[in-house]
Amino acid sequence: MSTAPSASPPASPSARPSLATRAPLLVVLCGCMIAMLTFGPRASSGIFMLPMTGEYGWGRDTFGLAIAIQNLLWGVGTPFAGAVADRFGVVRVLWAGAALYALGLIAMAYAVTPGALHLSAGMMIGFGLSGCSFNIVLAAFGKTLPEKWRPMAFGAGTAAGSFGQFLFPPLAAGLNASIGWHETLIVFGVTMLLVMPFALALATPASGPRPGEARPQSIRAALGEAFRHPSYIFLVLGFFTCGFQLAFVTTHLPAYLADRGLSLTIGGWTLAVIGLANMVGSLSSGWLSSRMSRRYLLAAIYFARGIAIAVFVLLPASPVTSIGFGIVIGLLWLSTVPPTSGLVMLMFGTRYLAMLYGFAFFSHQVGGFLGVWLGGLLYEQLGSYNLVWWLSVALSFASAAINLPIVERPVARAPQPA
Repeated sequence: MSTAPSASPPASPSARPSLATRAPLLVVLCGCMIAMLTFGPRASSGIFMLPMTGEYGWGRDTFGLAIAIQNLLWGVGTPFAGAVADRFGVVRVLWAGAALYALGLIAMAYAVTPGALHLSAGMMIGFGLSGCSFNIVLAAFGKTLPEKWRPMAFGAGTAAGSFGQFLFPPLAAGLNASIGWHETLIVFGVTMLLVMPFALALATPASGPRPGEARPQSIRAALGEAFRHPSYIFLVLGFFTCGFQLAFVTTHLPAYLADRGLSLTIGGWTLAVIGLANMVGSLSSGWLSSRMSRRYLLAAIYFARGIAIAVFVLLPASPVTSIGFGIVIGLLWLSTVPPTSGLVMLMFGTRYLAMLYGFAFFSHQVGGFLGVWLGGLLYEQLGSYNLVWWLSVALSFASAAINLPIVERPVARAPQPA
């Protein structure tokens, strides 16, 4: 007598293939849309400087301080947002960040005092960005995507942010001329809510321990391990320069070009060209990150930036030199992100990737704070941006040198007791 075969136990939810395994391209596309949407308005901040300061009679240092606060708080909030995303998944973090970002943009439209500007453009948008920018997207890519997809996904997510920079500054300039800068900010704020549906595709599981699994590394242990690691310190310090340069150029380049006799439209298109060229640079950097030493790649990027900035400052101002600078600096713009995030993942794994990359990004944003703030402060005192440009050149060469001693291998860990 034959016996009926026993029924197979139903597959547990954790055993089912995730969306990233079944449709990795969809996950990458949704993450890229989030990166594009969130990077665009903050890359357009320089387009709003002259209209706002002109209407309210503020100095450029007042507007610069607001964007400096934004950069600093974006950096301060990113490690904490990353820790929450690592522990509870990224969807809640992306939703909260997008909502705060939207409110900040709308509040900026009604900011009639420096304090209101610093609260909206500075604090609200800064903390909003920490929860919904491409940093959280890249961490979700690292946690969910198959390993072979990760290097190019890091490049694609960074490039998508660059496409936002290509798309939004000319759009901001055009809308400012047609409907006014107040209404433009409101439109951008409502647009940020589109992040929420795209975030669903990036869902990551909570990171709590599973039955029978070795005791997971604690957050405190992960931080101690990272900050005792010299290569991580070098990486964090080098990333400072990237933030200094990006924030200074994004905020002050349109006004710098206007001071040299060019139109605000040329400034907007230069920022747009930077974003377009960076799509090529970021994708190329993601491809190179899986095929060559990441520390040498980072050193080459920083060194080339120093040369490009020096040449730009020495050449006479014209639409040709401005757009040419945009193309060259755009190829190097966010190309530091794929090798930097890849090194963090290589050294420490993916469990606390969002948090540990967040601390590197904090250094980046401290640089951003100083780049924007010093740009406005020194302009008001000296009547020129030249000192900040040359400081940026010096920082480029210093960061090229500081990345060379990085050791590209995983940290050695003692076995965890069960």
